[in-house]
Amino acid sequence: MGLVTTMIMIAAGLSLALATISFWLPQMLPDHEKLSPYECGFDPLGSARLPFSLRFFLIAILFLLFDLEIALLLPLPWGDQLPAPLTTFLWASTVLVLLTLGLIYEWLQGGLEWAE
Repeated sequence: MGLVTTMIMIAAGLSLALATISFWLPQMLPDHEKLSPYECGFDPLGSARLPFSLRFFLIAILFLLFDLEIALLLPLPWGDQLPAPLTTFLWASTVLVLLTLGLIYEWLQGGLEWAE
């Protein structure tokens, strides 16, 4: 038996053993607190079905957009080792300018103001 086959057998056996143990090990003793819809111990004061504000989602999308921008620009310092580092710089600058223009547009439209 090869090393790869041995590792696959060990991984499969360990996975099966852990899945079996996690299925049989926990003790299912539900009580009043666990059966209630909220485990914090008190009844809710209002409806849990209140819709979120669209501004919350806008701020979340902007956060994800700028987080993704950081991830895209992270390899930029290694771009100067390419045959044409100016091209890499121009593309990165284009991305930054477009994101900045979009942020300025949202700011001027009042989309970033939390309270009206």
